[in-house]
Amino acid sequence: MKLVHLLIALGVVTVWGLNFSVIKLGVNEMDPLILTGLRFTFAALPAILFIPKPKVSWSVLATYGILFGVGVWGMMTLSIHAGLSAGMASLVLEISAYISVLFGVIFLRETLSPAKIIGLIVSVIGLTLIYRITDGSVTTLGLILAFVAAISLSLVGLIVKKTTISEMFAFVVWSCIFAPLPLFILSYFIHGAAGFQDLVSNVSILGLFSAMFQAYPVTLLGYWLWNRLTVLYPISTIAPLTLLIPIFGFIGSVLFHGEVFGATKAVAFLVITMGLVIILGEKWLMKFFQTRKIPAATLENQQ
Repeated sequence: MKLVHLLIALGVVTVWGLNFSVIKLGVNEMDPLILTGLRFTFAALPAILFIPKPKVSWSVLATYGILFGVGVWGMMTLSIHAGLSAGMASLVLEISAYISVLFGVIFLRETLSPAKIIGLIVSVIGLTLIYRITDGSVTTLGLILAFVAAISLSLVGLIVKKTTISEMFAFVVWSCIFAPLPLFILSYFIHGAAGFQDLVSNVSILGLFSAMFQAYPVTLLGYWLWNRLTVLYPISTIAPLTLLIPIFGFIGSVLFHGEVFGATKAVAFLVITMGLVIILGEKWLMKFFQTRKIPAATLENQQ
């Protein structure tokens, strides 16, 4: 990978990791679902006025937009509001990599290699360690909502794999228009009109900053740059870089929200990350070990 492209990729995963702390900043200021609804409102408008609709069906756009907006980020924002720390949220969302492997086997008839099986086993061990964390950064409801977000992210990936999308930036922009209304309706059913009344009567600058940060650097710029890189380089080269997201997620949470990074949390993080390395870096690891095998001819000469 060219140095400039590597720096761009590192910039994107840094922003994505810090985004969890920005979300926590926002949920301290306004209703979490309204916050997420504003994120996708800003991402869609006014961009759709200048960008032509992508050549995909409305049903695909709507399904992707609702899953991505409500299923992934609506639930993830709710999980942080329910007590899951920004760092732990960034780590739990990475579990979507394991779920994607299982979905690939079930829906795409992909094979489950020995490396992926090992990675899944290692990850389950790491997940069990999360339940032993007692520093207040993990709640049962927060974990459940984060798991729903991880499942939704895997479903989003399945839609992208099954659909031919040639205009990815336009696809992201236009799909965003389907997220705000369901998020606002869900907020009303859960919390009533209080969140909307607070938004009108007491506009929060920090809350608006959180929504706009999620809309522009994270959603529009981040996904546009990342999708451009996935066109230039193999998935086996790009995907392992997402392992850095929870690292930056924890850095942001420790620096901005004072999250404690204790021994149990550190072990859980390392074990889950190890499982991710095995799964996402399978091809790279195989190539690494193959290039270090001693050729048979060399062994014969040594004998």
